[in-house]
Amino acid sequence: EGGLLSRELGSWQTISWALVLASPVMITLTTVSALQQPPTATFSEWAAFAYLGVVSMFLGFIAWYRGLAIGPMAQVSQVQLAQPVMTICWAGMLLHEQIGWPTVVGGCAVIACALLAVRSRNQHMRQDDAS
Repeated sequence: EGGLLSRELGSWQTISWALVLASPVMITLTTVSALQQPPTATFSEWAAFAYLGVVSMFLGFIAWYRGLAIGPMAQVSQVQLAQPVMTICWAGMLLHEQIGWPTVVGGCAVIACALLAVRSRNQHMRQDDAS
C-alpha cells in the first residue's frame, strides 16, 4: 500500500504521514516505557540513536518508497527479501563478524526463494500476456 500511495503522494510524504498516523501509539508506548524504566545513555549513544532514526530509517524509507513508486512494485519489493542477507555479508566484511555455515546456508535459501518468487511471477505474467 505504501508503494501505491507513494506514486500519488510522493515518497517523503508517504513516510511522513505514516509517522504522523502512528505517533499517538508510539508516544503512548514510549511514555509508558520511559516511566517504567527511565532511559539512560551517554551523548554519543543518543547521537547514534538520532542518526539511526533520521538517516537509516526516515531517509532509508524515502528511498525505499521512491524505488517502489518508480519500478515494477512486485520485482522491487523482492529486494527487501535479500536485505538481511546483504546486512550479514556487510557485517562480515566490514566488522569482521564470524559467519557460520548455518547462516550461509540460510542466506542462500533466502536468496534462492526470492529468485524463485520473482521468476515464477514473471513466468505467470508472461503466460497471462500470451493468453
